[in-house]
Amino acid sequence: MRKEEKKKLIDTLTQQLTENNNFYLTDIASLNAAETSDLRRLSFKNGIRLVMVKNTLLKKAMENVDKDFSELYSTLVGNTAIMFSESANAPAKMIKEFRKKKALPSIKAAYIEQMSYIGDEQIDFLVSIKSKDELIADIIALLQSPVKNVVSALQSGGNTLTGILKTLSEKEG
Repeated sequence: MRKEEKKKLIDTLTQQLTENNNFYLTDIASLNAAETSDLRRLSFKNGIRLVMVKNTLLKKAMENVDKDFSELYSTLVGNTAIMFSESANAPAKMIKEFRKKKALPSIKAAYIEQMSYIGDEQIDFLVSIKSKDELIADIIALLQSPVKNVVSALQSGGNTLTGILKTLSEKEG
């Protein structure tokens, strides 16, 4: 690979690392061609960009970004594939689903919203992470719950009051 091609790849990776707050570093080396194709299709279906990278180029790109990736440098050994995703837990869920058929891919590390997670044993925790949108939805649901209870109580109380008034008017007549 020529120097210009390497620089272009580093620039592309730098841009992707800058624009994405969530990515996973994985090892898919022992997957055969058919399994790799299945993983790529599954990634595409789940909105995840799967890119094979050279560790030296990825490290240089990481050094160019204004984020602290130093904890991830030790995981840049062997073959590395990087998974970019808008959702923090989508790659972990996809990997767990894929592992029902195969032992790989394994997670080397994950970078989620400025936090680094090292090692494959983190997969269950990474699956359970909620995205920003999911957290906002939970907060809205919590805020709406008391309001719904008050409205419900008022509506049922109104029906009771109407029933009492109707009964009283029938008694008088």
